[in-house]
Amino acid sequence: MSDAHSLDALIQALRRLPGVGVKSASRMAFHLLQHDREGAQLLARALQEAAVGVRHCTRCHTFSQAEICATCQDPARDASKLCVVETPADQMALERTGAYKGLYYVLMGKLSPLDGIGPRDIGLKSLFERASDGTVREVILATNFTAEGEATAHVIAEALKARGVAFTRLARGVPIGSELEYVDLGTIAHALVDRR
Repeated sequence: MSDAHSLDALIQALRRLPGVGVKSASRMAFHLLQHDREGAQLLARALQEAAVGVRHCTRCHTFSQAEICATCQDPARDASKLCVVETPADQMALERTGAYKGLYYVLMGKLSPLDGIGPRDIGLKSLFERASDGTVREVILATNFTAEGEATAHVIAEALKARGVAFTRLARGVPIGSELEYVDLGTIAHALVDRR
C-alpha cells in the first residue's frame, strides 16, 4: 500500500462521519499523523473494540456490551414508565438530565416513507408488545420534533390508544432564557397551544 493510498484511505474513512467533508477529514487525518500519533493509535483501538464489542440490548435496543444493558437491569428503575426515543444518543441526553428514572425503548430510527423506513424497520411490533406487557403504565413519546419524529410519535400514539395503553408526549415550547422575537414561529405556536 502506497503512502498516498494509506492517507487517502484514512481521509475517506473519516468522511463517513456525519457532517465531515473532504476538508475536515483531511485536517483531522493530517493532525493525527503529524501531531498526535498516540491519539491516532488510541482512536484506532477504541473504534476496533467498540465495533466488535458493542451490540444492542435485547430489551430496549440501546448500545450495550452485555446482552441486557445496565439501565434495563437496574432494579431501582421504574418499570411502569417506558420512554420511547429515536437513538441511543437521545437516550443518553435524557439520562444526563437525571430527571427520568424509568426504562427506555430505542427505535434506532424514525418512520420515513420517502427513505423506505416503515414500522417494521424501527421495531414497532416489539415496542407494542412491551408496552402491553402489563407492567408498563405509561409510554412517554420522546421522538424528535422533526416531521419524521412527529409522524413516528403519531403512529405510535394511535396504536397505543387502540390498545388502551396510556401515553404522553414530551412538552415543547419556548426555551428558558430566550427572547420571543428570536424564537421561530412554530415553537411559539406550539407553546401557546400547549400552555399550562
